[in-house]
Amino acid sequence: MQQTVQGETQTAMVNEKSPFTAMLGEFWKAFRKNKPAIAGSAIIIFFILVALFAPLIAPQGINDQNINIRLQPPSAEHWFGTDDFGRDIFSRIIFGAQLSLRVGFLSVVGSIIVGTLLGVIAGYYGKAIDVLISRLFDILLAFPSILLSIAIVAILGPSLNNALVAIAIVNVPVFGRLVRSRVLTVKEEEYIMAARSIGMGNMRIIFLHILPNSFAPIIVQGTLNIATAILDAAGLGFLGMGAQAPQPEWGKMLSDSREFIQNAPWTVLFPGIAIILVVVGFNLVGDGLRDALDPRMKN
Repeated sequence: MQQTVQGETQTAMVNEKSPFTAMLGEFWKAFRKNKPAIAGSAIIIFFILVALFAPLIAPQGINDQNINIRLQPPSAEHWFGTDDFGRDIFSRIIFGAQLSLRVGFLSVVGSIIVGTLLGVIAGYYGKAIDVLISRLFDILLAFPSILLSIAIVAILGPSLNNALVAIAIVNVPVFGRLVRSRVLTVKEEEYIMAARSIGMGNMRIIFLHILPNSFAPIIVQGTLNIATAILDAAGLGFLGMGAQAPQPEWGKMLSDSREFIQNAPWTVLFPGIAIILVVVGFNLVGDGLRDALDPRMKN
């Protein structure tokens, strides 16, 4: 009899799901129903794998030049054709995935860290600190993002790393205002007041209660901003303010090939398609995450 009760108890404990597991299962159930989001995930995974295994996939070196085959159309030997230096465009696009994804991910991670820190401080402590940080966000948002990025890169000097820093700075107020608004809502909840009443410190309240309840909008906005960051990096590269020759960054490839758009359109076509696919992929995933994580979007 006792063994039976113990067995039933153990079975119940095994079958019982933790709150996190249940929440994760509910999220995946909602996310996988969104077909465009699944398609976007497939695109992103494809380009991540391409970037990781670029040395194994690329048939030629990214800087191998052969003037005798310059501006050759796509063929069995050069799938995407060659550029004005006789370099294989297919190989350069594959390695360009590493640069574009690195800029997208690292710039957004930097923006999230700094923006979240400033947003939490402004929203939680309020008063003069809130006013000061909020006015800083307003100043940064008053400038068009691409113009502010150009100004920062002009000060730091044209390079891919400086473009990454500029894009991260431009996106800080986006996450800062998002987190601030979320903190202003969460800190008035009853469980936060209960935590204060039992003597829990501000740092513990922020890290144990406020930040975990602010992750959902940050994840959604971060995914969407990766697409924006990749576009900004391509724009800076096109203007000569981002990646420098001979780096195979997609925007720089477009800039270098724009004078051949009529005689050799493949030099512009394939880098442009790569940018479009990656941006569309992240936008589709971002929309899917929003629909799956926002309770207001659920039926």
